[in-house]
Amino acid sequence: MVNKIKYNKLGWLVLFTTTSTLLCCALPILLVSLGMGAAMAAVASNAPWLVWLTMHKLWIFIVSGLVLALALWSVFRPGRSCPIDKELGKYCSAANKVNKMMLFISIFLWFVGFFTAYVLPVFV
Repeated sequence: MVNKIKYNKLGWLVLFTTTSTLLCCALPILLVSLGMGAAMAAVASNAPWLVWLTMHKLWIFIVSGLVLALALWSVFRPGRSCPIDKELGKYCSAANKVNKMMLFISIFLWFVGFFTAYVLPVFV
């Protein structure tokens, strides 16, 4: 008998990689735009890896975009179906709903990061 739903680990990877786009690009711009430049300086001095993320933001967006594409294929690939067994099918469809929700949240986060990193500076 199935005791718990096994969620797709790719969904968590996608959520993690797209969150890094927010940390490298959206967080600094948001803090500086709100007049919290000193807070951003404190964050950068206490978390120097944020500066590294910002310096390599193109690669961060490329890698996270590729992971998003892989996740999209994984979730919506042709021939994907749940088991015929009623109980397993119920768990499979619940896991699919969670995976799709995480995927769409990740896509939204990626676009927020992309907008703040590449589109917003053009207009400011």
